[in-house]
Amino acid sequence: MTQTRPKPTGSTGEQLLFLTDEQLRQGIELMFFAYRGFTADPDLILDEHGYGRAHHRALHFINRRPGLTVNNLLDILGVTKQSLNRVLRQLVEDGLVESRTGRNDRRQRNLTLTESGRDLEAALSQAQRARMRRAYSTAGAQAVQGFREVLEQIIDPDMRNRIDRLLESRE
Repeated sequence: MTQTRPKPTGSTGEQLLFLTDEQLRQGIELMFFAYRGFTADPDLILDEHGYGRAHHRALHFINRRPGLTVNNLLDILGVTKQSLNRVLRQLVEDGLVESRTGRNDRRQRNLTLTESGRDLEAALSQAQRARMRRAYSTAGAQAVQGFREVLEQIIDPDMRNRIDRLLESRE
């Protein structure tokens, strides 16, 4: 059982959580199992196309921000240029992503999904949205807000500002 104790200096009525190591282990295990469930349906679709999760992540973020530069995608994904180039090359060759020279800086490459790329991304994310919708509906609004807050706190602090900018640009 989660133990709470009044916040020592808080006047807002908030309570601090004091969790046992076992409760933390259970949370970690639930994250592993949730991730496995969250990726299961897209993994089947990706496998049919000979793609992996790196392809899915690239498609997702290019879809979210059409015209995204390769450097911005590198920053978002936190992968090496070599690994991203392999993924992008395959997506471009397969006609799912277009890479265009930047208008202001000819050294930049701007990425957009083709119609086929948008179709694949929609199929990949449809199952994930359905899973999230079911979970959110079952858990309720307060739990959804709490879940979001927990996820935000798990993210490395130096990444939060970049992620906030990404999310704000689409809300």
